[in-house]
Parts: sequence; C-alpha cells; structure tokens
Amino acid sequence: MDRNNRQSSDLSGSSLGNDRLENVLGSFDDEESPIVEGSNLRFSRSVQNDCFLEEAALAQYDDFNTIDWVRDRQRERKRFREMRRMKRGSWWERIVQANDAWAGWLVVLLVGLSAGMCAGIIDIGTTWMTDLKLGFCPDNLWFNQESCCWSDSTNFEGTGCSQWESWSSLFHISEKGAAAYVVNYIFYIVVSLFFGLLAVTLVRWFAPYACGSGIPEIKTILSGFIIRGYLGRWTLVIKSLSMMLAVAAGLSLGKEGPLVHVASCCGNFFSYVFTKYHKNEAKKRELLSAAAAAGVSVAFGAPIGGVLFSLEEVSYYFPMKTLWRSFFCAMIAAFTLKYMNPFGTGHLVMFYVEYDNPWKLFELVPFIFLGALGGLVGAFFIKANLWYCKLRKTSKLGRYPLVEVVLVTLVTAVLAYPNPYSRQSSSVLIKHLFSQWGPDDSSELCDYQTESLNSTLNVNDPNWPGAAAGDGVHKAIWQLILAMIFKIIITIFTFGIKVPAGLFIPSMAIGACMGRVLGIGMEQLAFHNPHWYMFESSCGNSIASCITPGLYAMVGAAAVLGGVTKMTVSLVVIMFELTGGLVYIVPLMVAIMTSKWVGDAFVKEGIYEGHIHLNGYPFLDNKEEFTHTTLAADVMRPRKADTQVGKLSWSRFQARAQEESKAKKCLFGRPDHEELEKDKNELLKKDLQEMNKKWGFDFEKEEPIENDRFQWEKVGSTETEKDESRVGQSSAAEKGKDNELARKHSADKYSQLPQTPPKNGK
Repeated sequence: MDRNNRQSSDLSGSSLGNDRLENVLGSFDDEESPIVEGSNLRFSRSVQNDCFLEEAALAQYDDFNTIDWVRDRQRERKRFREMRRMKRGSWWERIVQANDAWAGWLVVLLVGLSAGMCAGIIDIGTTWMTDLKLGFCPDNLWFNQESCCWSDSTNFEGTGCSQWESWSSLFHISEKGAAAYVVNYIFYIVVSLFFGLLAVTLVRWFAPYACGSGIPEIKTILSGFIIRGYLGRWTLVIKSLSMMLAVAAGLSLGKEGPLVHVASCCGNFFSYVFTKYHKNEAKKRELLSAAAAAGVSVAFGAPIGGVLFSLEEVSYYFPMKTLWRSFFCAMIAAFTLKYMNPFGTGHLVMFYVEYDNPWKLFELVPFIFLGALGGLVGAFFIKANLWYCKLRKTSKLGRYPLVEVVLVTLVTAVLAYPNPYSRQSSSVLIKHLFSQWGPDDSSELCDYQTESLNSTLNVNDPNWPGAAAGDGVHKAIWQLILAMIFKIIITIFTFGIKVPAGLFIPSMAIGACMGRVLGIGMEQLAFHNPHWYMFESSCGNSIASCITPGLYAMVGAAAVLGGVTKMTVSLVVIMFELTGGLVYIVPLMVAIMTSKWVGDAFVKEGIYEGHIHLNGYPFLDNKEEFTHTTLAADVMRPRKADTQVGKLSWSRFQARAQEESKAKKCLFGRPDHEELEKDKNELLKKDLQEMNKKWGFDFEKEEPIENDRFQWEKVGSTETEKDESRVGQSSAAEKGKDNELARKHSADKYSQLPQTPPKNGK
C-alpha cells in the first residue's frame, strides 16, 4: 500500500472514537492492508502522519445505521477552523470563506421559498380535486366551487350557486329529486375510488416511502438514523401528488403532517448544493430541523408554532443558531404562502375566526371537561390504531396494500355521503364549526326560533341568537355526534395505509364536532336558565351573546389533537396562530394540559412515538423516563462481586515502532503479535485448569479426574444392563423408558453422579 495515497474510507454506524481507532490501528507494514470491522466501521487506508483525528475523504453511512455525532461535530469544528484561517488568506480564499459563512442563511431561504410554493400548489390542487366529487364549474373547469361562485352578485352558501353544476345536471335531472341524489351519490363514490386508487398506485410503484405521515420517520432521521431515499426527489414529487389525491378521495386524513415531510425533502435537496451540509450528516440535520419548522408553518400558517414544534417534537439536536435559522425559514415559508394566497381570503389558513367575545370564568369547567374527553379519545385512538397497524404487519392484510386502500376508500365514501357533516372535507367542516353563524346563513347550525326577534339582526348583534334552538339545530346535534363517531372509527383504519396520511386535521375535526355540541348545550342552558348565579353574575343582560359555540369547537379540536399527539406548548401557539384568537389562549392551555394529564394516565407515548416503536426505529426519546438502576460502570468494568477469570497486562508487551512524528512528538506502533498470542494462550490455559479443578473433569483430554467431590460414570450399553439389573423390580414400561434414555447418550458421554463425602470429612 502506498503511504502517500489516501484510500477512500467507508464509515457507518455510531461507534464513538472511530477516527481515533482508525489512526491507532492504521500503522501496518506496507504489505498489509488491514480491514477492521466493528460497529459498522470499515476502512482500508494508509498511515496518517498525525496522532490526532484525521478527516475522512468522504464520510458515507450505510443505510439503516446511526451517524456518529461526536465524529461529525469534530469534523465540523476542524472545517470551521480552516474557514477562519482563510480570512487571512488570498482574495479567493476570502470569497470562499464569505460564501461559507452565508451558506446557512442562503440554504434556509431556499428551503422556505420551496416549501411555501409546494404548499400553495398542494392547497390549490387539493381544493379543486375535492370539489370534483360534488360537481364542476362549466365555464372554468379549473375553478373550485368557491372560485366558481365568487362574484359580487352571488351569495354563495352551500349549493346556492347558479354557476356551479352538480353531476346530476349532466343528465338534466332535477336537483331536488331522489334520482339526482342517487346520481350524485354514485359519482361521489366513483370519483373517490379513482383518486384513492391513483394515489396508492403512484406510491407503490414510484416512491414507497411517500406513504404515511412522515413525522415518525422525520423524528428518527433527526435523531441520527439513516434512511436512504426517504427524503429523495422522487419521494418529494410523488408525496405531493398522492397527497392531493388522497385528501380529494375523501379519506379521513389531512395534508398537514405530510407537508412536514415535503418540506424536509426540500431541505435535503438543497443540502446537496452546499458542501458543508452535504458532507456532514450532523450539519444536515440542523437544516432538516429548520425545514420541519417551515412545514408546520405552511401547514397551519403558524411560523412561530412551527419553530416550537420543531424544537419540542421532532428535533433531537437543536442549538441556538438552528433556532434562529428555523425562525427565518418558517417566516419565509409563511410569507411565500401568503403571497400565493391559495384560499383567496388573504389568510394563510381556512380557520380564521372573526369573533373575539371574551370567555367567562365559569366556562373553565366545560373547558376542563373537553380536555378530559380529548385525552380519553386520544388514548383510545392511539391504542386502537397501533393494534390495527400491528395486525396489518403480522397478517396477510399487509400483503395487499392496494386492496386495503380501495376498501377503506369505498367504505368511507359510502358511509360519509348521507351525513352532510362527514360528506364535506375535514378542513371545510372545521371552518364551519369554528365560525359564528348569523341569521342570514342557511346552515342548520343557525336555525333558532327567531320569529319574535327583529329580522334585521346579524351575527354581531348582542341579541343574537337570543332564542331557543330550532329543529335544524337539534338535527345538526345528532348529525355532528354521528360524524364524530364515524370519523373516530374510520381514522383508526385510515392512518397507516399506503397513501400520504396526516393526523392533525382528522383529530381537529373530531374535537370540533365534540366541542360544538357541548357549546350549543351550554348556550341553551344559559338561555333557558338566565337566573342561575353563574350566568347572572358573568353575563348580566347579554345572555344571548354569553356563550360562543365556535370557541368550544376550537377548544375541543385542540384537546383531541393534544390527546393524540401529546403536544403542549407548540400546540397552544399553533392553535392561536391558526385561528387568530389571541384572547383564547388560556382556555386552550387549560384544555390541552387536561388532555395530556388524562391521556398520560392511559398511554404515555403519543401516536408518533408509538409508530416509531412499532416500526422498530432506533429512536431514543429524551422525554422518556427510565427506571433502571444499573450504572454505566457496571457494564464498563467488572464489579467486585464478579469472579475475575484473568486479565492481560499491557505493560509487559513490547511495541514495534512503525513511524515517528517528530513535529508532534508522537510515536506510532503496535503490540507484537507473537507475544500477544502467547500471553492469550497462557491465560486460556490457566482458565482451563481452573475449570478442570472445579468440575473434576479434564476438558482437554475429555476424561474424568479422580476427586472426592464427584464420581464420573461412563454411560453405554453395559451401564444400561447394570441399571436394568439394579432396578429389576421395575415395570416393563419403566425398563423401556430407561433403555430409550440410555440410547440417547453416546458411549463417549459421561454422567456426573454425586458421591457421599468421606467419613473423615475432607
């Protein structure tokens, strides 16, 4: 091997001190080409004229291995010192140093821009394809229902839009007949099946890693695990397309979780442009943390919540500079999404609330109750979903992902269409439940008995609603309850199928249904009992506007989402950024904390941690508590109670000098192999003698040793005859059993029989 040439090295795994081991063992003769395999470390290269850590040519980790954090951080510090040295170099070196200094901010800028554009395209495409299940816009086929009906002369509400055509209109069928209902029902099912089948086909054939939420795997990758291809370009493209198709199919899933995966794919793509991130896996994870923050920022329009989500939930290593760059990346992503304006409202999300009615102190009781319900629902969902996913892995069900997706899509479409609250997409449902409906709206949620009230009332009037609930509200209550139960059950079977599937929106939809029902109940309780002390003292004469049902829907959504994901601080910030309800932070905090306490009583881990453990990923959660009392010293060196067989004394070996570094006063060498082998054999021989003495048997010669403790007898055919004569009174069955037992032993085997100690007591 030529000493002047550096051989390429292939390092993988997380063995600490691999570089130091490489330098020590790398000093061999020219004829030797050592290969050391241990802890996934393989290398073959020449001696380094340095007694400290040396830079590898290009560190490449094997798939499904863990990175060496210490080694990568040391390499980064060495590279940083080299960049600082360039400040005093030539003009070209100064340019290189300046480019390296700004590379971190430039790459997060590119990631934020790309994440915002991807989210805008996905939002627009998802809305258009979702509305295709219900009809089309004949004048502009690329318009969704809201864009088609948007004009100054049109009051768009529900289906009251002349520009939008349902599928039954193609056959010139009246909209109010049973035939139109059946035709629209069939088209709803067919379009849903087509979108679901296309989504699972794209994932199965082009990017298998594009399925699922992606957050469990992102957490695992950020903790230092290598999953090749999970953040690749094909995964980015297929995840974006199949995400739109899966949501448009009407499945009980969301696109918010997969957007974190999409943003991380963007971060991984741009990491290849900059050498400092491409060649260092630890540095790359700083960029991926910022990308995850940008994903939540564009998913909910919550840049600050995205940074906290990355810090609290997904990131394993989060230094201060990563915090600032994550904040900058999330800000750029939110700005890009707002500029694209995918919803046409000027807001980043669809759930912006317009009301700001102050909440009352007595409402803390129903808020706590909502939090407890959210924790129970979350615990039930986690246990049920993990059970079903485990069943999928261990049964034949997992062999047919396409059939499973088609069946789930078919069942969802068939059962969701009859109920208007489960028929519409989860995002639209949440928007409706968060809203404060007025007397001019056609929703059943605002069907109050207002005949005696002024017809000019609006939603901002203090006397609205100020009446008992009508038949429409009563009908909406049981429809919301049925929709909630349906979504809980169907989401258990949907989350985990081979399509992109997020869990944020379905969880919020379940909680919003639950909260809206409780809010309507509190509203009617206050209307019918205004003389109660808690209502009279807090509401006074404004009983009509004392309770806001939309607030209860918001709190319920946060409670269920917190119970499922176990998020706390970041969820509170996301919710108030999501809705703009800054005055409702305390109710959100109360519900989320109660949800976590109740949920932790049944299930300690969240849904994402559960899937990490189910898939067997090597993830060490810093929030997990360990009750083991074993110390590190117990596994590093023998304890006092252990029997010491022997040890090698390294001080008596002579080392052959291989190479000397006079500049750094270091001497490279290795122990003499012959002396090492000789000492090892002596130790083994000593150990064997101790074993012979202990058991009274020469294991080397395979024969017993005369002693007072044991008597060794040879077992064979002759011994069997002696046994038969000794137990002559045994039954025939017992004799046959003894013979069979004797045949199982070889004539060369020995049986150890205890012997009565001698009378002298020795």
